[in-house]
Amino acid sequence: MASDGTRPQGQPDDLMTRIEKRMSSDQDASEKGHLEHINLNKNTSAKIKNPLADLTTEQVLRDVEHFSNEHQLDDILPLLKKGALVAKDPDNYETVPDMTDADISVIRAETTHKWRQPWPLYYTIALCSVGAAVQGWDQTGSNGANLSFPVALGIPESGPNKTKHEWLVGVINAGPYLASAACGTWLSDPINRFLGRRGAIFISAIFCLLTPIGSGLAQTWPQLLVSRLLMGLGMGLKGSVIPIFCAENTPASIRGGLVMSWQLWTAFGIFLGTCANLAVKDAGDIAWRLQLGSAFIPAVPLVFGVYLCPESPRWYLKKGLVKKAWESLRKLRNSDLQAARDLYYISAQLKVEQEIAGKGHYLTRLYELFTIPRVRRATLAAHTVMLAQQMCGINIIAFYSSTVFVEAGASASGALWASWGFGVVNFLFAFPAVFTIDTWGRRSLLLFTFPQMAWTLLGAGFSYWIPVSSKAHIVCVALFIFIFAAFYSVGEGPVPYAYSAEVFPLSHREVGMSFAVATCLAWAGVLSITFPRMLSVMTVAGAFGFYAGLNVTAFVMIFFLLPETKQRTLEELDYVFAVPTRMHSSYQVKKVLPYWFNRYVLRRKVTLEPLYQFDHVANRT
Repeated sequence: MASDGTRPQGQPDDLMTRIEKRMSSDQDASEKGHLEHINLNKNTSAKIKNPLADLTTEQVLRDVEHFSNEHQLDDILPLLKKGALVAKDPDNYETVPDMTDADISVIRAETTHKWRQPWPLYYTIALCSVGAAVQGWDQTGSNGANLSFPVALGIPESGPNKTKHEWLVGVINAGPYLASAACGTWLSDPINRFLGRRGAIFISAIFCLLTPIGSGLAQTWPQLLVSRLLMGLGMGLKGSVIPIFCAENTPASIRGGLVMSWQLWTAFGIFLGTCANLAVKDAGDIAWRLQLGSAFIPAVPLVFGVYLCPESPRWYLKKGLVKKAWESLRKLRNSDLQAARDLYYISAQLKVEQEIAGKGHYLTRLYELFTIPRVRRATLAAHTVMLAQQMCGINIIAFYSSTVFVEAGASASGALWASWGFGVVNFLFAFPAVFTIDTWGRRSLLLFTFPQMAWTLLGAGFSYWIPVSSKAHIVCVALFIFIFAAFYSVGEGPVPYAYSAEVFPLSHREVGMSFAVATCLAWAGVLSITFPRMLSVMTVAGAFGFYAGLNVTAFVMIFFLLPETKQRTLEELDYVFAVPTRMHSSYQVKKVLPYWFNRYVLRRKVTLEPLYQFDHVANRT
């Protein structure tokens, strides 16, 4: 493009320019309707569109040649052409010229054997998800340490300063989450910009490696608080980057199942933390130090292994490093054809996305989270699902289950064993979500599990009315808490981080995820601070009833505000979140509610009219 905004003579039009020219050319009304370019800030047709579909084969091939010349990819030009034609009409890939039997087989396997992926992809997901275990381990480490560290550090939750010390214990437990929300998550955007996804994960792993050791060595409660605040910097950065990194590397058909491994490893960290609590419970005065300090272990492989992962190809494309994106995709896909197809298709989608992309500095992009309609809807949805994770009440169990079970009449040792049972259930029931999140969908899992969490919390609360002298008291409390954990692990456990990592456009992905994780961890901090005092004022039964009511509230919010994202590429979600919130909510009232009433109450055979219309995009169901 020349400095005056004109195109040099003889230079091929790029994709967006050609689409715009075709829109402005003289065509009949029906053809114009077919070629209409969707406004990514107001998609009133609720159409999910393939930006290549309206171009002729000749135009696509000319665009590919221009793309290849621009980025010095002439050595893979035949692959790019073939991949672009597959992307143009994914349902008819077998008719693309020069497709071999091996090419057809590998494309077909994307739906028939979708879990057959290259080992670098699984290595990336597994290693990075280990980082989530730090958070889970710390939760249960502090959970067990709550039984002894207040006395050891001079802030016992009894005596004349009982109220003050309750607040102090809450603040110490909340330290990592408050620091994450205030600072740690917001480091994601600048560190990603300069060091990439892997660099940001490495920095976070260093913090998560050193700060638990500092917590275990603390001699006073202020030292412990400072160590946990520093831990929050690493936790916030890690929580903002790793889900994005995994989402950007993973094919759409299994993105939910793999990205939710974050929750799987968080649950595994909780389980390991409960095991560590039991292992050191008889260690005397240093038991709480070992319980807090052992959380460094999951960070070790992350520190030494993260640079063996391929960098995010979308981050490379964002930086204009197309050749490096190609090399990364070759490691993350089963064949060079898939890598070439995804390279060109992602690039084409990103050209369309540029119409809403902010090019300003950090504060500008933060401001645009609430001002650009497509981005604002993603912000609202991510905020809703992250807030709901705290509204459901899971962290009153994760942070304070030992205290809750002691309140139910268990001994300190019995409370640790009951907490171990909670950890086992939380971990085991995370597995079903791996296979349901991309078939049932994120939204459906949440709408099913939130009512179940509400009644199980009520059941746990009512169980406290059973006389403590009866064995049924502790049995019923534990039973309902375990059932609650099972429903949480299938729904609200895996969905928030996977969902938030995928809903933002690439231009706002880091700052958007920072906001979402800050929302989650800030409210986790509020919950941690307030729960000790809540127990004193409302009793356990009252606290559980309060959170049961919040589950119902969260269900309503999700029903009206959360679009479904399953089976769509990250770029195709631009069209989903271009649908106005009012239109989405109206559809739930006018279409979904009558359908469910007729189908499940009146038992009629009815069909649900879909909200979204698919225009030449891949069918991955």
